[in-house]
Amino acid sequence: MTDRPLLLLDVDGPLNPYGARLRRPRGYTTHRLHPANWSARQTPGSRRHRRGLRVRLNPAHGPRLTALPYELAWATTWMHQANEMIAPVLGLPSDLPVIEWPELFTRDPDGLYWKTRHVLKWAAGRPFAWVDDLITHRDTTHVSTHHDAPALLIQINPRRGLREGDFATLERWAARL
Repeated sequence: MTDRPLLLLDVDGPLNPYGARLRRPRGYTTHRLHPANWSARQTPGSRRHRRGLRVRLNPAHGPRLTALPYELAWATTWMHQANEMIAPVLGLPSDLPVIEWPELFTRDPDGLYWKTRHVLKWAAGRPFAWVDDLITHRDTTHVSTHHDAPALLIQINPRRGLREGDFATLERWAARL
């Protein structure tokens, strides 16, 4: 364990701007990947199944993320496949810690994002920053009320992915700890 805060990374939205209207945002490369949970939902032999899931990643994000004063961890439905498929493209270590979700996409009784309670449990009282495209004000309020350590939640626009301003916010927040 380190004294650095955690940086919890979602893939789709922050690293893969799946909502981008441009063919491919500047700096991003397109990859066709075959994650197990995606491939299982496709018709075997179909064109989509053969081609794979289109994922756009910016290789410059890897060095930017590793330069931040954080301990990186995956908070994504890609789970361990993020280490296998996403990390090599970005130049991230292939052994980052992974939050293992007990169930995906479950409905929360209080209207929280389904990841939020699990993120708090996994962080176990440590300071953390979390970048995800589906974070809402409810999640931010819940975390500030139920987490004793500092926490920063940044909602990332899935059309743009992580931007320079997001990196600056992460740097400033960590420097204040």
